[in-house]
Amino acid sequence: MAGVSAAAAAGKIGSFLSKKPYAPPSWASHLYPVPSHTFSLGHFPTPIHRWNLPNLPNGTEVWIKRDDLSGMQLSGNKVRKLEFLMADAVAQGADCVITVGGIQSNHCRATAVAAKYLNLDCYLILRTSKLLVDKEPGLVGNLLVERLVGAHIDLVSKEEYGKIGSVALADLLKKKLLDEGRKPYVIPVGGSNSLGTWGYIEAINEIEHQIQISGDVEFDDIVVACGSGGTIAGLALASKLSSLKTKVHAFSVCDDPEYFYAYVQGLIDGLHSGLVSHDLVDIVNAKGLGYAMNTAEELKFVKDIAAATGIVLDPVYSGKAAYGMLKDMAANPAKWEGRKILFVHTGGLLGLYDKVDELSSLSGSWCRMDLEESVPRKDGTESHHRVITSLDLDSACRISSISLSGLIPYLACTFISMSSSRGIKASEFRGGKKESEGNLSEPEFAEQKRN
Repeated sequence: MAGVSAAAAAGKIGSFLSKKPYAPPSWASHLYPVPSHTFSLGHFPTPIHRWNLPNLPNGTEVWIKRDDLSGMQLSGNKVRKLEFLMADAVAQGADCVITVGGIQSNHCRATAVAAKYLNLDCYLILRTSKLLVDKEPGLVGNLLVERLVGAHIDLVSKEEYGKIGSVALADLLKKKLLDEGRKPYVIPVGGSNSLGTWGYIEAINEIEHQIQISGDVEFDDIVVACGSGGTIAGLALASKLSSLKTKVHAFSVCDDPEYFYAYVQGLIDGLHSGLVSHDLVDIVNAKGLGYAMNTAEELKFVKDIAAATGIVLDPVYSGKAAYGMLKDMAANPAKWEGRKILFVHTGGLLGLYDKVDELSSLSGSWCRMDLEESVPRKDGTESHHRVITSLDLDSACRISSISLSGLIPYLACTFISMSSSRGIKASEFRGGKKESEGNLSEPEFAEQKRN
């Protein structure tokens, strides 16, 4: 569609979930194998905007690439990889896909949704603790979406995962499905293989076009979290080959940097790039307590950044990357002074729901609205409030079984009696002054509730 912008093309009715031929950017045309097709699974291009982080070094600007806005069910960096991987699965005639990840894997959730979009079954092998491996996994965060879209979930313990490995586990399930007459397609952890790497080669092509359109912004550095290696492989390789020539800084949230240097080398060797990973990317250890584990300081950082800038980071990936970046800026300000940095937000916000207990003490304050004074009604008359000052437990149970909303007209409630009486001692207020006090029977309470 000559002369039609990428945004306009993406907005065409029927373009979402469509299969389309893929042509690589000219600077990546020598890489091979080149994918023949992709599926349109994300909402691209994702926006880039200034990120007003506090306490930056002198002259430092941080901008943010919002890959967390690539969709809702399919949000984050995994979508870019899946556009290529799912196209290959369909081309090979698969009727189901298999992938592996942690119990709150963003990749597994995205894969489950993408598979259902394309009418494929999805089988997930999820790693959890040995204390929970035989128990109902629940409906928290990514698990809720996976189970709603009908993914088949097999749980393994962390110990089993470490002993057997993700590749062997996927092969075991693949053999079982083949024996049942199915046609499974295996997607590796995080979608990180040489084919999936094209997702972030194409992301650099997208960034390059956004810079060209803007005309007045150029970036010195790209900062991103690293969890499985495919995202940083694509970013680093494409940044080197394209006009960007930006330095890529990766903050690893699980394995050590040397593991990722070797893994990225394997991915770019699979594309016959002829380049060396150590020359393309700077990888720093940011795993802290371990994968998907956070210190109180890290969680407070996520909360503080949200409160200061409105950007909500996930605690597993982008939260740790941003935390590591700002710590390094504080420790080595001269390294970052005067530089323009593009931070890639890789999504994963559903993982926050797995941290609710830990975040509860950090979250914003709240209070009950003070309505003790006279409050005018819509018709201009004064409101009529009753305050429950004592309530026996048996009556309380009966009230709560009717509806918690039954307590809304009452401003205070104290359980002080275990007696068998069915009365509710209530004080009646009008205009903020007590007018009467007495026992309110259950029928009277029900009548009061209706009114």
